[in-house]
Amino acid sequence: MTPLVDPSLNRRKLRIALRRAREDAGLTQRKAAERLEWSLSKLVRVENGTVSVSVTDLRALTHLYGITDPAAVEELETAARGSKGPSWWSRFHDVVTPQFAQYLGYETAAVSLATYHPIVVPGHLQTRGYAEALLRPRVDDADRLARIVDLRMERQERMFEGQGPQETLFVLDEAAVRRQIGGGAVMAGQLRQLLDFAGRPGVTVRVLPFDAGAHYSTLGSFVLLGFTDDEDLLYLEYATGSMTGGEDPELLGRYHECLEQISRLALGVPESLDLIRRVEQDLDQG
Repeated sequence: MTPLVDPSLNRRKLRIALRRAREDAGLTQRKAAERLEWSLSKLVRVENGTVSVSVTDLRALTHLYGITDPAAVEELETAARGSKGPSWWSRFHDVVTPQFAQYLGYETAAVSLATYHPIVVPGHLQTRGYAEALLRPRVDDADRLARIVDLRMERQERMFEGQGPQETLFVLDEAAVRRQIGGGAVMAGQLRQLLDFAGRPGVTVRVLPFDAGAHYSTLGSFVLLGFTDDEDLLYLEYATGSMTGGEDPELLGRYHECLEQISRLALGVPESLDLIRRVEQDLDQG
């Protein structure tokens, strides 16, 4: 049976709570590890949310940090018990890099997501046919291609069936709307799916038109994740992926400004959907 709460969410809950408790106790990571007679790397992994936490280790941490409130301790112990086990994407381990797996954990926990892509429709919104046509030129192995597409489809289903961010903003460059990936029929189906998703609660789809000119992010795509209990996260979609949070507030701030600029230049929602609809109708008629 699939757990109601993904283990990655419990690991994240522990990461935030334990990091803050350590800081409130006036301890550095190195000093806390020394007091516990742990390796520094073990404590770092706990605070990064990349490993589960045993109840025994948790009790050692709460004792060291002076967490004595019974309700708080019980809540953390429940999270520790729930931090074990595989996350939903673990069965795709053969096609998911460690960096992207870490990002998926953040994405699952985010309350908001905003993304811009200058070239193609982002993976969150792709149809199976579009995804297959997009990936086929660079994934030679048919089985591996199917695995990557299956991952993409499951991620999409979870995101739009109540297990992802509550508010999502997708800004697509006009090039992404007009570039025919997979031929006219596949592209028309993709555009119809964009219109379908745009009609769902909490989902906003906008188009950055060609005449918007140059802007900060003409060279690449990015994702901004928002949280109620942690710093925002920036994910840059390089070949290996790159994440930035509170440790680089200047870069994070620049991309927030970039999103604001793109939002000012993009068409409004009705105009964006009209453009998508016109392109889709032209493909159907062609």
